[in-house]
Amino acid sequence: MKFKLDENLPAELAADLRLPGHAADTVADEGLAGACDADVAAAAREESRILLTLDKGFSHAEGSMAGIVLFRPDAHERKQVLAFIPRAVTLYRRSIATV
Repeated sequence: MKFKLDENLPAELAADLRLPGHAADTVADEGLAGACDADVAAAAREESRILLTLDKGFSHAEGSMAGIVLFRPDAHERKQVLAFIPRAVTLYRRSIATV
């Protein structure tokens, strides 16, 4: 799977997602830190990446995207987020594999 991490997620999460073979980059990798949501969504769309974010107010430009996943872990501390998201991605992959 191909992911783009919004700037509100720890950058090292990209490396964690790459370990099991995902393609992952960050908004900061592309110089989009601080960019508006529409620009971030357009970059994800152009690269056919699923945007991962903690931003429940995220709005994106119209057009098809690979997807946006809003994560709402119980805690937003770095350690909890780093543990939560890889587990959630694994569970998601398992769920779509059984469909």
